[in-house]
Amino acid sequence: MNIAVFLGGTSAEREVSLASGKAVVGALREAGHTVTAVDPALGARQPEHEADLYREILHDAPPTQEALSKLSPRNLIECVNSPLLDGIDVVFLALHGEWGEDGKIQSLLEMRGVKYTASGVMSSALTMDKSMTKILMRHNGIATGKWEMVRRGDRVDAVLIERVAAEIGFPLVVKPNDQGSTVGLTIVQNPLQIPNAIALAARFSTSVMLEEFIPGRELTVAIVGDRVLPVIEIKPKDGFYDYQHKYTKGMTEYICPADLPADLTERIQRDSKIVFDRTQCKGFARVDFRLRDDNEYFCLEINTLPGMTATSLVPKAAAAAGIPFPELCDTIVKLV
Repeated sequence: MNIAVFLGGTSAEREVSLASGKAVVGALREAGHTVTAVDPALGARQPEHEADLYREILHDAPPTQEALSKLSPRNLIECVNSPLLDGIDVVFLALHGEWGEDGKIQSLLEMRGVKYTASGVMSSALTMDKSMTKILMRHNGIATGKWEMVRRGDRVDAVLIERVAAEIGFPLVVKPNDQGSTVGLTIVQNPLQIPNAIALAARFSTSVMLEEFIPGRELTVAIVGDRVLPVIEIKPKDGFYDYQHKYTKGMTEYICPADLPADLTERIQRDSKIVFDRTQCKGFARVDFRLRDDNEYFCLEINTLPGMTATSLVPKAAAAAGIPFPELCDTIVKLV
């Protein structure tokens, strides 16, 4: 097949996406496809040499807002509407975050009449909104932590802080409502830290989630088509699973399959598939959980375009299930 891999993009997860896309390009070529790497943030004019696309890959922190401001979303419209997609059978979306994972690029591709991997417009937009996803989880009987929402520009006063302290308690997690890779996330230990944490998250989103911190183990489950892959436990060597721990080799230990009782594994996998199905996802996705010491677990979110880098979780789960990375990428294409 003639495949274009969309990578990079305009979100704070741009560098992660470049790493994901580079890995996918290599895997699809190994699987026998003709592959073109395309950064839609650059519009219709792509670098002459593919290697030039990968110069920004993965530093210790996400790109600055100043750097991202130089990338116009209008370029994505230009890219999708350009001859770059002439003769392309499928676009493999290796984008993350805004204008990649939120249904917008999917809408443009729909209008162009080009097929693309993973979830459609509605499910992409829905699951990008963490609050709406949690509402849907609760409606379907999936346990999720308590949360409160704040809009950018809302007054962060004593009344708000007292309400959050009473209803959620400390520690709590403050994060953008529609970002990934822990961009803009803070674990808040006391009321005095709330205003700065909200201000940080609001730099990356117009809405901010204040969420109950669930102590315990971090788990994730990948789904490819109708197949639920083994549960992975994520164990950062120190601190918590932040941007640096996610994308720096050796800073996090991954246990797959996770050391869990068989019945608990089955329930977590079952609930992962429920979240996948109820949000009408397709292709592949990854569902994240926290597991307390009493073996009660809580679903955090679902990622419709999870990372596909060398340290990413979906490829690790696939490998544990006996699926090599080129076969995984080829399967995702065939699920379109």
